[in-house]
Amino acid sequence: MQQLRRQPNHDALKAVSYKLFQVISDELGVNTAYVTQRSPTAMDVISSFNKDHYIIPEGYSVDYDGTYCRLILQSDHETMHTHNLGKFKLTKNLDVTEELDVKGFLGVTLRDFHGNIFGTLCVMDPEEKNFTDKDINFLKSMAEVLSYIIHLDSTVADIELISVPIIPIKKGLAILSLQGNVNEQRSSKIMEETLHYAADKGIHSFVIDLSQLALLENRFPDLLKNLVSGLNVMGVQVMMTGLPPRLVQMQDAREQLSQLKTDYVTDIESALNKLGYQLQK
Repeated sequence: MQQLRRQPNHDALKAVSYKLFQVISDELGVNTAYVTQRSPTAMDVISSFNKDHYIIPEGYSVDYDGTYCRLILQSDHETMHTHNLGKFKLTKNLDVTEELDVKGFLGVTLRDFHGNIFGTLCVMDPEEKNFTDKDINFLKSMAEVLSYIIHLDSTVADIELISVPIIPIKKGLAILSLQGNVNEQRSSKIMEETLHYAADKGIHSFVIDLSQLALLENRFPDLLKNLVSGLNVMGVQVMMTGLPPRLVQMQDAREQLSQLKTDYVTDIESALNKLGYQLQK
């Protein structure tokens, strides 16, 4: 039923929630606090804190229909709590209740800055807990803090999406550093801006650095083929550096790389040397 899944990056959310979990644990007298994100079919634990008993690990995932989170999100009050999960009529027959073997539980809906459901903020304890209205309001206030952090992560992702890191070196020479995930939308942005930059600046040599490239689903990025072909048509010499080992190990990637009209070197300095430029201190 449950499995470990690779989570999306929520660096700011993780950093802040780790700091809040200790405060939440002390205030509510609970062992465990965690944040989940709603995926199409499951609830995935983004970050977690376990004081004395290791109950919920980060990366834990449960099918949506069998989660406490579903009860929280479907509640008119956007919250669900019970002093004993094993006795509460809505939770006592869930598989996860028997597996976790905990009693006290309180969870509230976690929304993003725009009010869309992101997931939940929950606490639980091996012992019975009677949560008061004050406790519920406290946890909701913590969820409101985290909603701003979710927005921060989204803003950072948007900045990365629109950013095309082209570094001018000398007249006619520039470096394009491909960093992070390159999805379809970002590929179009990179393709358009790089070709326009090459035309506007009279670029005759482009060094494309792949050392920070992340591969999506272990597929060869179509962007590389299209970008090199486009630059070649414009008469631009292309060199690639920092090929990720995972990319080179893929047979399909090796075949496509061998077909590109480009030179491959180990690093940017080697590429510049090959083009006749020397780095000086």
